[in-house]
Amino acid sequence: MYALMVREAPLNIKDLPIPQYVIDNLIKKNISELYPPQIEAIKAGILEGENIILSTPTASGKTLAALLTASIHLTRGGKVLYLVPLRALASEKIVEINEILCAGSSFKAAISTGDYDSSDPWLQAFDIIVSTNEKADSLLRHGAQWVKDISLVILDELHLISDSERGPTLEMVITRLKRILQRAQFIGLSATISNAEDLGKWLDAKIIQLDWRPVPLKEGVLTDSVIEFKDGEVRELKILHKNIVVNAVSNIVEEGGQALVFSSTRKKAEDYAFKIAQAFTERLDAISWEERDKLREYATELLIEERSSFTENLAKLVEAGAAFHHAGLSSHHRRIIEEAFRKRFLKAVVATPTLAAGVNLPARMVLITEVRRYIPGYGYQKIPVIEYKQFCGRAGRPLYDEIGYALTVSRTKEEKEYIIEEYINGELEKIVSRLSSEKHLRTHVLSIISSAEVDSIPSLLKFFEETYLGHLYGSKSVRSRIESTIQFLKSYRFIEVNGQFLKATRLGIRVSQLYIDPLTAKILLENFEKAPPTLNTFGMLHLIALTPEVPRIPMKKLSISLLEEYLEKNRDWIIAPAPDPGDPGYDEYLDAVRLAMVLEGWVEELPEAELYDRFGVQPGDMAALREAAEWIAYSASQIAKVSGNSRFVIPYERLMERIKYGVREELIPLTRLKGIGRVRARALHRAGYTSIEKLRTATIDDLVRILGIGRKTAEKILEQV
Repeated sequence: MYALMVREAPLNIKDLPIPQYVIDNLIKKNISELYPPQIEAIKAGILEGENIILSTPTASGKTLAALLTASIHLTRGGKVLYLVPLRALASEKIVEINEILCAGSSFKAAISTGDYDSSDPWLQAFDIIVSTNEKADSLLRHGAQWVKDISLVILDELHLISDSERGPTLEMVITRLKRILQRAQFIGLSATISNAEDLGKWLDAKIIQLDWRPVPLKEGVLTDSVIEFKDGEVRELKILHKNIVVNAVSNIVEEGGQALVFSSTRKKAEDYAFKIAQAFTERLDAISWEERDKLREYATELLIEERSSFTENLAKLVEAGAAFHHAGLSSHHRRIIEEAFRKRFLKAVVATPTLAAGVNLPARMVLITEVRRYIPGYGYQKIPVIEYKQFCGRAGRPLYDEIGYALTVSRTKEEKEYIIEEYINGELEKIVSRLSSEKHLRTHVLSIISSAEVDSIPSLLKFFEETYLGHLYGSKSVRSRIESTIQFLKSYRFIEVNGQFLKATRLGIRVSQLYIDPLTAKILLENFEKAPPTLNTFGMLHLIALTPEVPRIPMKKLSISLLEEYLEKNRDWIIAPAPDPGDPGYDEYLDAVRLAMVLEGWVEELPEAELYDRFGVQPGDMAALREAAEWIAYSASQIAKVSGNSRFVIPYERLMERIKYGVREELIPLTRLKGIGRVRARALHRAGYTSIEKLRTATIDDLVRILGIGRKTAEKILEQV
């Protein structure tokens, strides 16, 4: 364990054994001296190939320490894999990598986050690959050959190994990479690890843990208008608003800072954003006229893609200087809000917890509105200390703030004492393995049998000995679950078991390659057998919606009678028969009807604004639903092909494209053209260009006469046809 006791003399980047072009790139970014955590990493041998876990606060320079190491690997002919938990983070990291490692050199970086049914052989030509953990897992399942060339693996947000959803995939990816790349260097990065020694022993890594931050952090509790800080200081805020949250935000904005507010639900995030925006509107001096002009531009940009009441409400908030940020936002919305906040025009963002782990968006003040969260089936639960510390880590913007404030709202004296004891002075939870859950075991056991990494029960158990789970508890702790997983996979013909020997079937290999839960494949296969002689769109969509991979998104509550009426209307085409209304699975079955109705509206070309008004589905949720449904439709066609259910192959292939583009079947050929979405495709079709052949007869002037098609788009269309 490395610990920094005193401030050492600064180390200049010119003194490092890194390529000159990297030094030049850093100087262009005004980086000339290293931060203490980076110095400690260098002392520990990070540049000499030592495995390192760097656990230091947000913005303390962890990424740069890893990229300096990467530059040495690149000049020696190595290949770098940079793993992140989220696509948004991948997009952020590739920008930084291009600026530091690629500019002024012949090295090339690529991002790989989509298409789970490919080994992406094109990545062989790239030197640095930024990938999500799930995509890396998919690449390993497909036996990507270039993986063997990797000499450095960077594991960003390593603490997420403890996350119940994402953790098992990260753990499996690390275990498999350690087996394949026995000479590679591993660097783990995290702001919040308490038991780093456990991870260090598993990764055979040295630990560097420091509390140093470039902008000092002051944690405190806010009660009414009084802040009590951890160091004993007490500060009284001006009374600018009667609401405790709005008042704190107004105070920090008056000082020239920005605020990031964390709220437990989307509804609360939207409500707080509305109240803050209203306060900014009432106080004309809160935001300058120049800033208001710029905010109007951002608000106008938000409305470019679609004008639903959801987007219009968001645009009004942005124009006033505040916004909410949650999973209901589209990528277009998120990009604009994050840019407006980073450029300091937007003064306050109210976010749900996903933002804390996803995007680097610091502010002078972080305000945590509550430390309990409602979880369906469990009631109100305390948020983890790790999550609280992740929130706090966003406080203090380097170059703009001399200090960062992380405040938690308390409404009673007892709550204030609880926050101080449990959170401000609380211990971080240990990073543990979540790999032993049934859902994750069936997916990952099938994966390693399919890729022939194990061929027997003893070799499977040995593999699990090498996981973080095995390191902490031994494979015996999970042996009975592994045995029941083997039984499940065998009973649905995904694997063959011969004594102690294990072998994946052709079906099992395809299910693993498709990167779907074997339970999804089971549901599809069982219902293919029960399907009526003729198929329709709704019945096929309903089967997709019954699978566990399709997200249960927030939407309007539709009455049971309406859903049952819709089922009755489609009775002759429903693939999955309905359980009795008294059965435990009936609610889930009706839930799939709701989702299928939304998807049917999408493929029947209902505008997104109408889908929002009719079903209450927000743009980000609609995108997540479409993406999952498209993938399951594709998977259904592939499983039908390999299992001999050939009559489902073409219908599900067509449905996959309809979900992808949001069109009726006749528009599929037109939407395959680049730059032609559902709206332009329908306009072309109405104008008589119903096929690619008919488009070949058009001139640029013919196409420009069609609403929504400009000269550049017309030229691109004719180039393609």
